[in-house]
Amino acid sequence: MSHVFHPTALREYDIRGIVGTTIGVDDARAIGRSFGTVIARSGGRSVAVGRDGRTSSAALEAALVEGLNAAGVDAVRVGLGPTPMLYYAVYELACDGGIMVTGSHNPPDWNGFKMMLAARPFFGADIRGLGALAEAGDWTSGTGTATQVEIMDRYVDRLLKDFSPPPFTIAWDCGNGVAGPVVERLVKRLPGTHHVLFAEVDGSFPNHHPDPTDERNLADLKRVVAEKGCDFGLAFDGDADRLGAIDGEGRVVWGDQLLAILAEPVLKALPGAAIIADVKASQALFDRIAALGGEPVMWKTGHSLIKAHMKEIGSPLAGEMSGHIFFGHDWYGFDDGIYAAIRLIGAVAEMGGSLTVLKSAMPVMVNTPELRFQASETRKFAVVEEVLARLKAAGATVNETDGARVIRPDGWWLLRASNTQDALVARVEAKDEDALIRLRAELEGELATSGIGTTLMGH
Repeated sequence: MSHVFHPTALREYDIRGIVGTTIGVDDARAIGRSFGTVIARSGGRSVAVGRDGRTSSAALEAALVEGLNAAGVDAVRVGLGPTPMLYYAVYELACDGGIMVTGSHNPPDWNGFKMMLAARPFFGADIRGLGALAEAGDWTSGTGTATQVEIMDRYVDRLLKDFSPPPFTIAWDCGNGVAGPVVERLVKRLPGTHHVLFAEVDGSFPNHHPDPTDERNLADLKRVVAEKGCDFGLAFDGDADRLGAIDGEGRVVWGDQLLAILAEPVLKALPGAAIIADVKASQALFDRIAALGGEPVMWKTGHSLIKAHMKEIGSPLAGEMSGHIFFGHDWYGFDDGIYAAIRLIGAVAEMGGSLTVLKSAMPVMVNTPELRFQASETRKFAVVEEVLARLKAAGATVNETDGARVIRPDGWWLLRASNTQDALVARVEAKDEDALIRLRAELEGELATSGIGTTLMGH
């Protein structure tokens, strides 16, 4: 017995593919068997298993449990809910690992698996190791059990522990993802007025795609905030490990801006602490952390990489432009969009009660959204190296934490290889529109020199 995964399915941070084409129930079973083998060989016994609301998730979860059991490992099934609820279950139920069946923010025909090993992320070489175990059929055998545990109410209790905010009027857009049932429980216990959109879990995502970093997906939230006179609006991706927000005027508060707000109460509690943000974040964020007396740390993009670095340096808070926000302070260090929303409500209350005022006070930077350019898997890393070599030869100031972040007097641009698709990812930020145009032209010139077309990839 052995199993070979589709070459595109094993990714840097998770296993993911198109159901019926690059991923299916046989893969789920093999993932369970291989992950169960890793657990068993490290002396572990139990794995928490959760699933999102996609139409394929129940079948994949059942096959995954079969695989875990066949490896002699017990499956603790926490059922339908957010990815962070599964992470929480690993801690709360003292499991040796966890697997979430989720397609995250991918289109409805996608699905996948996010994993954690005890208290650490499981990624990169770990995932490649699963592929090698499966291909060799190098599996443990045994008879594990499968038990069902209701964890959602305990998770909601934990989210609200020691939390007593003033009353706000808030719109919550669950996007028909698995945030819905949790948010419905939460708002019953929060003061104020709450308008919950699309709380019904529906894997076809009939209202809009659940990705709050794409402003087009926030149209319904903006409408409700305007119609109902809300203080602000909150939105989640499909598996609720990412947060999006808009202020009372309907302006998007981007991931790095959320982190700038969330950092203030944390740095009051822990003066001088290191706060991590990914290389795509605005310079304004790093400046703000420093102004608050914290230590700004720029790190590689990728939720698993950031979680690992938080542990290494003992950081109480980290975040990414994509809306993954990680609290080590009073929480477990994993990314949780719903917990980040609770902390945002608390921070806004503590800092004067208006997200709109906080957004208005932020320095105005002109920037591009994330830009993606087609580059083959074999070419994308080489292009970054070529660009770096030319920049260094020209004496440019470059931060090489993750690709090339080129710092100019009036802004910066970033070029890095995507870890999740055959693309180069770029971003440009400047002090004004003229500088933005010039810096973007510089970036596109470098891409052209390396033979990369500058036509943007679609979403």
